[in-house]
Amino acid sequence: MARYVKISSLGPAPCVIEATVPAEEAVDRMIAHWKRMLGFVLPDKPDLIVLPEACDRPSQAHYPKERRMEYYRARGDRIRDFFAETAREHGCCIVYPCHMQAEDGSWRNTAQLIDRQGKVIGAYHKNHLVPNEYNLNGILYGKDAPVFECDFGRVACAICFDLNFDELRLKYAREKPDLIVFPSMYHGGLMQSYWAYSCRAHFVGAVAGLPCTIVSPLGETVASSTNYYPYLTAAVNLDCAVVHIDENGRHFAAIKQKYGPNVSIRDPGYLGSVLISSETDAFSVRDVIAEFGLEPLDDYFARALDHRCAPGHMEP
Repeated sequence: MARYVKISSLGPAPCVIEATVPAEEAVDRMIAHWKRMLGFVLPDKPDLIVLPEACDRPSQAHYPKERRMEYYRARGDRIRDFFAETAREHGCCIVYPCHMQAEDGSWRNTAQLIDRQGKVIGAYHKNHLVPNEYNLNGILYGKDAPVFECDFGRVACAICFDLNFDELRLKYAREKPDLIVFPSMYHGGLMQSYWAYSCRAHFVGAVAGLPCTIVSPLGETVASSTNYYPYLTAAVNLDCAVVHIDENGRHFAAIKQKYGPNVSIRDPGYLGSVLISSETDAFSVRDVIAEFGLEPLDDYFARALDHRCAPGHMEP
């Protein structure tokens, strides 16, 4: 069945707060900053809002580290609670990335997922830090990469520098989330499309000061913020599957003939793969795959590898 989820992504540059501003006032200013920014997307009634990495850290160019630690002590959970209240009031999920202090006093670069009731249902700790995050700030590397179950689908997370490491990407490729959220200070360029296609997942980038994006499982950018407005809202259909044209392509005309606009077949060109989506509540994309005997892309690639290694198939 069509499974549309409306996603907002925000990427304003870090909030400028001067070092002379007292910590308590700085927290109030940060909440006011995000209340203003959320005001641009909440009228669209998104299901999910994704914020950029360390979203509540004042601009480092104006607010030095020694002041920042005082600010974090004053902040505590106040900003998280503000986002939780917003999520509860508007019935949406929010990805809240921040620097968080653990109970033992150590620090993490984290993204907390807040559900529609305002409850934190889990957190991802950045697995692959820039070394100076540890050297200069004492932030510890995360070791786990959970996939979160939301009412609209399964959500995974990568933060900034994570996008450069295959270990995390391959884990998600095995886990098959519906959506990868990417709070960041770094855009990633082609890596966004690479992750989306290799994980067969929609990808949402929320990048501070740079374009925010939604990328399809084909690696195509389907929505982007602009130089004028650092936010976007768009709906994507998570009831979809990537299949290769080989052997499947002969069925596409029959699928369209039978189901017309109730099934979308998106060909990006040059890739050899298409994205098939159900656009109706009457059946799912899996029903279409079963009915026409289509082979999902990963199954096709696995079969090709097995065929290569079959006895007598490889040169001596």
